[in-house]
Amino acid sequence: MLFLCLIMHRYPVLRFVFICLLLPVFQLHAQDAPSLQGSGIEANFLAGKIIKHTVKFKAPIPPISTALDMNILWQTYGKKEWHQRRHFPLLGVGITYTDYGNNQVFGNSVGIYPNLQIPIIRGKKIEWTFRIGDGLAYVTRKNQVTAPVDTINNAIGSHLDDFAVFMMDLRYHLDDHWQLQLGGNFTHISNADYHQPNLGVNMAGGHIGLQYFPVTSRPQRKVKELPRLPNRWLLEMRAGISYKEARATGNPILPTYMGSLYVSRRWLGKNKYYFGADYAFHNDVLAFLETYCDNLNNKKNRSWDGAVFTGNEFMVGRVGIMTQIGAYYKQTYLKFDYIYEKLGGNLYLLKAEHGTVKELFISAMLLTHSTTAELAEFGLGVGI
Repeated sequence: MLFLCLIMHRYPVLRFVFICLLLPVFQLHAQDAPSLQGSGIEANFLAGKIIKHTVKFKAPIPPISTALDMNILWQTYGKKEWHQRRHFPLLGVGITYTDYGNNQVFGNSVGIYPNLQIPIIRGKKIEWTFRIGDGLAYVTRKNQVTAPVDTINNAIGSHLDDFAVFMMDLRYHLDDHWQLQLGGNFTHISNADYHQPNLGVNMAGGHIGLQYFPVTSRPQRKVKELPRLPNRWLLEMRAGISYKEARATGNPILPTYMGSLYVSRRWLGKNKYYFGADYAFHNDVLAFLETYCDNLNNKKNRSWDGAVFTGNEFMVGRVGIMTQIGAYYKQTYLKFDYIYEKLGGNLYLLKAEHGTVKELFISAMLLTHSTTAELAEFGLGVGI
């Protein structure tokens, strides 16, 4: 508790937010305590450092960056089949305030993100977990050529950005209400090149924190015999679109049209591995070539790329968390690394075991080259 009080003293704005988050919990507890079994709140103090992930990153690296993360928690207990298949994970909605350590260049950020905590090892007193989350963040400082000028910061090109969080926790259960934890974390903020320059800010460090559950952190579980899901094959197609700022006259925001064709196979009844091919036509590259490369032939042919890929989809009910790695067989005139990664998710509007169309989903994916984001893709897909 002393650690938590010190954090609240240092961050008065978050003290107010913390109280606002706690009030509904205690009000509901007073009115209907049984409904709060498994509901709780978490606070973590983070300390780390910005990672200079490319030589293009020109801004000075502060000696230390700090953050306060608060998370509203709900412990799954088996109401849905996927709770049991996933060994009863924790669901949360987090708010993170980050002080990067140099307000004149990086400013501060406030991010909000849904998250999932998966148990790796779970004992009676000791627990080891992994958390993944993604949402939006507002950053107070960005690259700007007009007043207030900030051209040193080439890491962030817009105030509103994607905010991704990865955390590993070693947790000790003091009792059914209080839990103490420490671990490591990694956060990423960028706008996926919607506005340039935008290298993104990656921060890595450690944290210490507390969880509190007013009723209990261990609600009674509903365990039952689950139906066996066959390891079926599907043919899947996805069409997507992305928008990027073009390095051309007027710096227009132009669409990139994307398509994917792949096959997937379900395994263990809760994952899918898949492999296939990607295609993307980049209008921002075409605009660049038309602006600066008048004598270059076949500009449209130099504005698309294609790749082959493989990946895994981690199924959580109607949500699929996707990790993908691919290699280009053709690149645009503005080449990147030959290897790319995608991280994102699918939200399933339809999941059926029978019929011609078995899956219908909307998707959101972040395409990166190593630790630098290139674009954010949003699309619609189908599985047959």
